[in-house]
Amino acid sequence: MRKLIAGMKISLDGKMEGPEGMADWVEAWSDDYGLMPQIDACVLGGGMYPGYERYWTAIQTEPKTPVWITGNPPTPAELDWADFIRRTPHYVLSNTLSSAQWPNTRFIENIGAVAALKQQLGKDIYLIGGARMTASFIDAGLVDELRLIVHPLIAGDGKALFGATQHRRKLDLLKLEQLDGGLIRLAYGIG
Repeated sequence: MRKLIAGMKISLDGKMEGPEGMADWVEAWSDDYGLMPQIDACVLGGGMYPGYERYWTAIQTEPKTPVWITGNPPTPAELDWADFIRRTPHYVLSNTLSSAQWPNTRFIENIGAVAALKQQLGKDIYLIGGARMTASFIDAGLVDELRLIVHPLIAGDGKALFGATQHRRKLDLLKLEQLDGGLIRLAYGIG
């Protein structure tokens, strides 16, 4: 069975975004989790998808232009991720969206479709979600692995990654790695 892997960049106090609705401490939005060799599909919610598609399409079509989230030109790692996702199927969980610019985007209407997707042959699947979606997938028992990059700051007010989680879950540490700038990369199996 394929694994569903969630990846998030968070502050030390567990926030995935600050009070203004952005994770302004994140310098780039590339595959810092080491997922590209391991996955062949992405799942995300309908609330996130339009901005996600716009952000990565801009990098794909104008790779030297500063991107709207960071205000900086794309990093080499962002360019690699933009190329990778151009050819990677995306499954968008939404009851309201029905069209996308990317031809490899499919719309699914419920969490059961993600469970069915995990049963299909293929590599693992990357859950690109916000806090609420990630929490609901963890609560449903669909997330097999959680990869976090912890930034050395206390965000204070903001959206907590696990603020919407309903059930207690045991995590098994799979990997711990210190990165430049005091960042920590963690990988947990979810039991």
